[in-house]
Formats: sequence, C-alpha cells, structure tokens
Amino acid sequence: MCDRGIAALRQFLMKKSDLRLVLMSATADITRYKEYFRDVGRGERVEVIAIPSSPRTSIFQRKVLYLEQIADILKINSQSLSTTYCSGLDASADAEITSEVYELIHKLLLHIHQNEPDIGKSILVFLPTYYALEKQWIRLLPYSSTFKVHILHRSIDTDEALQTMKISKSCRKVILATNIAESSVTIPGVAYVIDSCRSLQVYWDPIRKTDAAGLVWISKSQAEQRKGRTGRTCDGQIYRLVTGTFYNSLNDHEYPAILRLSLREQVLMVCCAEPRSMNDPSALLQKVLNPPDPDAVEDALESLVQIHALEKTSSGRYQPTFYGCLLNSLPLSFDSSVLTLKFCELGAVHEGILISIMLDIQPLPILQPFGYQVLCQKYRDNYFKENGSVRIGKKEAATIGNVCAFQFWERVFKDKHRLDYLKDVASAQEPEESHTFLAKPEEEWCAIHNLAPAAFKNISEIYDDVMKQLHRFRPSFLVKINPPKYLQPSKLNHTCLHNELLDLEEDMDSLLLEAENSQCDSQKRCAATPYVLQTDFGTTTTVEMLKMLVKEMKTQHGQEKTVSFMGQLGPYVKPTLGAEACVFFVNGSCTQGAACRFSHSSFAPKPVCKFFLTLQGCRNGNSCPYSHDTGSLISTPITSGVCAQEGRATSLCCTRLFPADGDGHILILNDKTLQFSSKLSQYYDACKIVAGIPGLQSVESYSVPKGLKILQNLADPSSLITEHEQKLPVPWTKLKRVFWFADFDNDESAGEQALLQKFFENIAIKILSERLSGLQVILIMKNTRYIQLQVERLARECFFFLSESFMFDEATLGWFSDISRHPRGMQVSAPVTYVFNMHPPSMTQFGDYPAELREALGKN
Repeated sequence: MCDRGIAALRQFLMKKSDLRLVLMSATADITRYKEYFRDVGRGERVEVIAIPSSPRTSIFQRKVLYLEQIADILKINSQSLSTTYCSGLDASADAEITSEVYELIHKLLLHIHQNEPDIGKSILVFLPTYYALEKQWIRLLPYSSTFKVHILHRSIDTDEALQTMKISKSCRKVILATNIAESSVTIPGVAYVIDSCRSLQVYWDPIRKTDAAGLVWISKSQAEQRKGRTGRTCDGQIYRLVTGTFYNSLNDHEYPAILRLSLREQVLMVCCAEPRSMNDPSALLQKVLNPPDPDAVEDALESLVQIHALEKTSSGRYQPTFYGCLLNSLPLSFDSSVLTLKFCELGAVHEGILISIMLDIQPLPILQPFGYQVLCQKYRDNYFKENGSVRIGKKEAATIGNVCAFQFWERVFKDKHRLDYLKDVASAQEPEESHTFLAKPEEEWCAIHNLAPAAFKNISEIYDDVMKQLHRFRPSFLVKINPPKYLQPSKLNHTCLHNELLDLEEDMDSLLLEAENSQCDSQKRCAATPYVLQTDFGTTTTVEMLKMLVKEMKTQHGQEKTVSFMGQLGPYVKPTLGAEACVFFVNGSCTQGAACRFSHSSFAPKPVCKFFLTLQGCRNGNSCPYSHDTGSLISTPITSGVCAQEGRATSLCCTRLFPADGDGHILILNDKTLQFSSKLSQYYDACKIVAGIPGLQSVESYSVPKGLKILQNLADPSSLITEHEQKLPVPWTKLKRVFWFADFDNDESAGEQALLQKFFENIAIKILSERLSGLQVILIMKNTRYIQLQVERLARECFFFLSESFMFDEATLGWFSDISRHPRGMQVSAPVTYVFNMHPPSMTQFGDYPAELREALGKN
C-alpha cells in the first residue's frame, strides 16, 4: 500500500474508535510501522503477531551463497570479485551489468545443470531489464536441447508467461525474469535462484520532466523476497552475485516511491479528496510514513496551478478546478490523463483515449517475439511504418502502431463478429455467443495477424472506464463528438490472404536465430501486408496531433519555472538566424576547421534536439549541445485549451435535432402523457410526428396536436421495429429520427439493459437490411442511468456511435424536476440528450450483408 493510503487510514483510525486495521507483510520494517501507528490517540497497543510456521517436517532448507562461494564452486579467479562483477566495493557503485556478469550467470546455469540430476528442478534468474533478459537469452540459444527458457516481463503476453507454470520433462526449465517474479507469481518447481541483485527503478527526471528509469542495487528486503521464490517444494539454493561484504552495504528497504516520483498525481488526489479536512496536501503528506520534502510538495502544487488543475483561494488553500477533478478521475497515469483531455479538446476523443492507454499498459496488441528485434519491427511495420513525410520518436511510433492495430481489430474482426451476431438475431435464432467474443476464433485471427488477444480486452475495459468518467463530469467537448477515425474510410482495402505462410527474410544477425524458433516461422500468417496504410484510419492526422500536443506539454513544463538567463554580456539576446552552430566545436572535437559547414560562433543558433520534443524527452538537460528552444520549434498554433464543464442546454439544442427543412418523419417512443410530443410539435410539423405510449389510455382530443399519429400499448419499442405486433403508420424510408424518452420506472438494471440492447439490435438490423440512410437514434435519459447501463458500449456493438450529447432542456420540453447536483458541479444525474449515428460495416470486407440480413429476416 502507498504512503498516502497508509496516512489516510491513520487519519480514519484517529476519528473512528471502532475501526481495526490489520497489516500483513513478510518483509516490511515492523518497527517503523509500529511506531507510526502508536500515536493515534486511542490509548491502544499496536500488536505484532507472528503467524506460526508449518510443521518442521514440511520446511525445506534454503542455502544462500555469495560471490566468494560462487568463485570457489566455479573455480574462477577470486581476486577483486566486487570490482569485477559489481563495479565497486559497496552499494555506492554503479549497478550496470557488465559482460562478466552475464558470463558468470551462464557458467552458473551450466554448473547447476551438470550437478543436479533431477531435471524437474528449475532455475530462476533475476535480471533488471528487458535488455538484460535478451543478453542472457542469446547466450542460451545454442543450448535449446538442454534448457527450456521462459521469459517473465510485463511486456510478455500473459498466455506466453503462463507457460512458465508448466513442468518440463524433456529439458530443464530456466526462467529469466525481472522483479515481476519477486511477489506477483509463484512458479512451481524452482530449486535454484540466481539473483543479480539489481533492479530497474522508476524516478522523476526533473530535466526531462517525465518519469525515467535507472539501474539500482536492490534492498535486503527485496533480496529476501527473491530468496522466497525457492524452497517451497524442495530444498533451494540462492546465488547472490555480490560479495557478503557488499550485500551488508545494501539498504534494508527500497527507497519509497513517494520520495522519488513526481508528487503531482498524489497532490491532486489529496486536493480532490472528501472531506475537506483531509484535502490539504502540505499537511497530509507530512503525516505519511515517509514524508516528502515540503519543497517537492510546493513544486507539485505550482505545477498543477500552472496547468489550471488547481487554483489558489484568497485564504491560501488550494482547491481543484473542474479540469483538475476530471483529470484526477481518469484511470490513467497523470501525463496520459493530460494527453487524453488535450486530444479530446481537439475533437479526437477516441484516438486520444487509445493513445493514452497504450502509453500506460503492457503487453500491447502487436506481438513482440522476445529476442527477435527484426521480427518485432516487421510486425509493427504492418500497422504503421514511418516514411520521409512522417517522422516521430521511437516511443510515439510504437504507440501509433499499436493504436492502428487496435483499430484494425475493431474494423475487421469485431465488425465481422457484430454482423454474425445480428444475423442470428434476425433469424430469431439463439446467438451462438453473447457479446463477449469466442476465444478460439479470436485467438486464430490474432495469431494470423501477429496480435495478442488479451491486450484487446484490457484496452476495451479501460476505454469504457475512461468514457464513463468523462460522462460523469460532462466536459464541453462531449457536446459534439467526432466519430472514430477508423470509421472514416468506408472501404478498407485489406483482404486477408490466410493460406500463405510468413516468409522470413534472411538476416545474419537476427533472423537466422529466429529460424530456430518454430513458433516464429511455422504459423500461418496473413500475407496481405501491410494491414494498415498511412492513408487508412486518419493515421497521418493523428500523428501530427500527437506531435503538436507533446510539444505543447513540453512547453508547459518549461514554463513552470521561468529562469531568466543573465551572462557576462547581460540579458541574452536571440541572435539572427544563420548557419547552425557546430555541436562538435564546443567540446573541441570538430576536425573540419574553416571548411566546416556549421558555424563556430558562440552566437550561432543550436540545431534542434530531436529527442527533447518527444515522449521520452532528452536526458542531457542543459548540457545538451542541441537546442531545447520550444518557442522556435512550434510552427503550428496551440489550439487545445483546458476543458470546461458543459453549459446548460437551450431550446436551440432541441431544434437542431430535427431533420433539415422539415424533411422526414420522427418517431417518439415512451411518451407516457404525450407532453413531449405536444411540446415538440411546437417546433416541428405534428403531421410528421408518430408518438408511441407504453399503455392503453384515453387521450383528450383537445390536448393532442392536430395531425399527430399515436400508437398505444407500445411498451417494447422493438415490437414496432420488428413489426410483430404493430406497424409504423409511415414508410420507414421516410423516418429520419427516433426519439426514446427512456424514463425507466424501476431500478432493475439488468432488465433495462436487456431492453436497450434489444432495441439497438433490432433498429440496427432494420437500418442495415433496408439500407436506411440518415436515420438517427436519440435517447433522452438520466446521465447516471446512461453510465450504469453502459449504453455507449451497447450502441457500439450494433454500429451506433455517439455523435452529440448535451443537457436536456427541461425549460422547453419539461422532464425530471429532481435533478441532483454534485458539490463540485458534476452533472451526474441530470437528463441528457444522446444522439447516435450509425456507421455501417465495410461492404468491401463483408460483402452484401444487407441481402444476408434480409434473407435471415425472411426465414424468420
């Protein structure tokens, strides 16, 4: 649990005498926690209880060996062990892994294998980075008949990682893992642990203004966690690649995250907390177990004020703005949340959410065969390949490629599934599956296109969570929503060629090694590559937007601390543009002399740093010989602002929903008292309005607008669409709008959701089979119900996408007098008008599906 959460619990304990807290850990510093919770003002003891161990007969022994013992076992030179394998005598040394360390691990693996007759006993090797895993894996390639090597890393597909749990009977299992294996998983049969005693630690880089990572020595508590991975089913041995003296110099516990990461996210969360007595970050964060420097808290507050997430009151307290509350609510990292809202302000809601999710999660959709870098690049190029006109950073390119892969999955695989489902509904058959996908077809399709199916489910769930939070707060950009860009090309030209095998190119450095992996070159692949062109899915536009927004974020970071430069020549004056400065001349390494085409003048402008304005940033800071002058690099104006809350609706919002020039009929569903139909007839010709009421009731003739058509006993809107019980009194081809006043009387969410799902399914079949164009579906319902019933997801499964949503105008049409308000202004329960447009699937991909739907309806 994080320090902030522990501090909040401590505050609750001080106020609630009946609350009891139990903390459990195998490696925590018990003394510190005991002292921390001692002073809660309740006069109670803080008890430490040791959980009894199992009977002695079931305890296996664990033996720990250090470099001194390892040197004796392997009969290697024992001189200068720490300097050879640890770059120093104690934990102040560099934690870099040298080639000598990789060779030592390799010798240990061979020694253990040769001296352990039980082949079922596995070896777990802890290494700090993906790169280190690759380096060690390459050394084991010639021993494929001896070792079955598995990789545990957050970027590895879950199904592939689960293979580590299987027992190998033909060869010894070796698991190369990062610290994900410390406590996240328990691998059966591990008898040996080789611990490099290094880890990759994330920290806030004040130069690049972003999270960065560096190699560090692990703590003793982490070493104990790694030790605990063995000795569970048999005796275990642990080889720590440091000397005993070096190990004693390690910290007892790892450096707390709150002291090494940016506090922006934590500070914003505290400021948004309820009650207000607990939302003072300066006070609360000083009460945590590891209190951060007050200057770090103040810097975070200033940073949040700079981006308008917080505002300072006259009393000196900080309170969140609407933008800050919205930012805090998103289930994404801080920077990804900021990027999401910037994209949304530019009208790219779908793309912005996807890009931000891709920056936060692992594994990503496009497969990354471990160790096969050329093949990884080949897979990504099938979805996005840079060219001369589109150049972006490495991280951005990988992100865009995975976004394209997700959109490709939506447009090809998911659309086919949706169509098949609607065909089953049309033929009145019980669908073979629910809206969750069949695992087997998806696995096969993903394998053909080099994709990981588990990633799509994860991304889809996070996407729905983000949309849920956006609708809770109702920022103004939800009033007008552009459709996802992958829907814009009505004809996706990709046609799968499933029967051809992947033809690997010959590459001496990489692909010859890949040929040894049967999983890489024997599976069936789609040969119609690339799958996505840069002209598909609006990719070029998305790339340009991403580049612009990254520049904007870097500019904002640069303005957080404005430092004026005063040198010997007085205030800095920007020189006139001429030849760019020679970056080699500054450090004396330019060999061209007067022939150098770059300037050797100290006033010459520096060439642009190609790393600074990327997601990864430039790690050199002020020492970089290239220019970090963001002002001179941004050629396009910054257009995204800080999103604001949606304003109240007016009668203009209602009138713009009607067909242009009064051309077309409208259908109003669930109009219980005909009040909505009567009021709408003041803005639209009543003769072109068909009103459906849920029951049989007498309607006073004087209260009904002249010419209004009424359908009674229409409790289920789908019965009218399918024409099983009643028929629409006007041709469907003349219908342009369907209004549904979804005023549900009960709280049976499952029944209401089923009613909505049935409605979207049947109206989709009607539109697709009869090729009705321009028919909009408009729902008016409470925002809370819309979120709870997952209406947006139900609509998307039937090819309907939200195009507009705005507050319902009660003053004009009357409805819902009991509108609840959130203290921070969130319009959670207010009625909202949701406008859905249909975006049909591609006929290039799926043929004449309207005829197939009509045939299915005919059979019914």
